[in-house]
Amino acid sequence: MARDPTVAPALQLEIRDVEAGYRAVRALHGVSVTVSGGETVALLGTNGNGKSTLMKCVMGMVRPTRGSVALTLNDTKYDLTRLSTEEIVSLGVAMVPEGRRLFPKLTVEENLLLGAFRRAARPQIQRNRDFCFEAFPVLAERRRQLAGSMSGGQQQMLAIARALMSAPKLLLVDEPSVGLAPILVSHTITKIKELKAQYGLTVLMAEQNFHQAIRIADRGYIIVHGEIVFEGRTVAELEQNELVKNYYLGSAV
Repeated sequence: MARDPTVAPALQLEIRDVEAGYRAVRALHGVSVTVSGGETVALLGTNGNGKSTLMKCVMGMVRPTRGSVALTLNDTKYDLTRLSTEEIVSLGVAMVPEGRRLFPKLTVEENLLLGAFRRAARPQIQRNRDFCFEAFPVLAERRRQLAGSMSGGQQQMLAIARALMSAPKLLLVDEPSVGLAPILVSHTITKIKELKAQYGLTVLMAEQNFHQAIRIADRGYIIVHGEIVFEGRTVAELEQNELVKNYYLGSAV
């Protein structure tokens, strides 16, 4: 992949006072989050607290009823609430969705090729595919295997690789630990860190596994019942927060 991993992209994601939901059910209540170029930011919270809804707002899959979602790239600001999901992907935003969402009856290689739909990524298909096969050798070994017949860990690798095929600037990773054994969770989180460094990515990761998330995060937010209840400017601040101590570190068991 062509980007110099030592140079962070001129990028800023700004989510301001976002409210969103599904018909009568409001999932987000005035949520504000920022992500700067080159950062890995963790969105921490247990299931049902709005993490996935926020990711979908960034991708244009859920439209906020209030607030703004803006992406600045090289001094140009884009209002993501006015763009389609396809247009957002074209800007260089990719998501690894919760549950992986692969095409189970297509092969590994076919899934990867579908990830390269973005116009800017098409000239780099061979190089990006080689990069993915180098990062995840098992995918190269199983390139002709149907995605639906792979193990959960292998499918998660494929979901990440498919997102990388779009040559993204901003990578959203939604619950990478879901459905995986602890050893595979650790491997997946480590691989996200390695890919971020190698590819110069900016990462927003929604995760309920606090211990794994802080291994790679620069800072993070805690979301409870659709509200940001704490912003940690460093991992140390997150670790010292009372909510984290009570619900993630087990001091209130």
